[in-house]
Amino acid sequence: MNTLTIKRRVMIPMRAGKVMAEFVSFNGDDSGKEHIAIHCEGVSLEKSKVPLVRLHSECLTGDVFGSGRCDCGEQLDEAIDLINEQGGYILYLRQEGRGIGLYAKLEAYALQDQGYDTYQANEMLHLPDDGRDFSVAAEMLKALGLGNVRLLTNNPDKAEQLINNGITVDDIVPTGVHVNKHNRQYLETKAKRKQHTIILGDG
Repeated sequence: MNTLTIKRRVMIPMRAGKVMAEFVSFNGDDSGKEHIAIHCEGVSLEKSKVPLVRLHSECLTGDVFGSGRCDCGEQLDEAIDLINEQGGYILYLRQEGRGIGLYAKLEAYALQDQGYDTYQANEMLHLPDDGRDFSVAAEMLKALGLGNVRLLTNNPDKAEQLINNGITVDDIVPTGVHVNKHNRQYLETKAKRKQHTIILGDG
């Protein structure tokens, strides 16, 4: 991974202007993925000096179209609200389908409809369980001048990769559990197979 530098900062009002965020692009990433940082100053008087950071991998189906097969859209909405309140960054990473891409994700969905779980489906397609590389997130944070973060996640791999790439994770703030009848098995599988800190009720 090349050293990243900030390319452009642009203020964008979100949710009909109720949230003002600074979108930051970067130079130096030769992957062509166009990852972006989204910064909110925070409106709470109790905001921490250490920024709250969410590493959010792109999910077109969930983020844009509100798919019920995952919890990505709800997690992004939650992150916007918390970071707008407390101050920090969403790093929006162009790693669709845990890094396998949109078309491959749809192929995996078709296999899941036949009864396979999300990881079994990837294995049948000869794809990795999780192909995401969060080292780019560490380089984005360094370009932003951040060495310490509070990480908003249920995924221990995100914290581990940041730490291994020189970022200090002062605290892990768990995300909410956004469960419905369509994504329950998906969430259960993440908890069992990848030790995500997800506690599901009996619904």
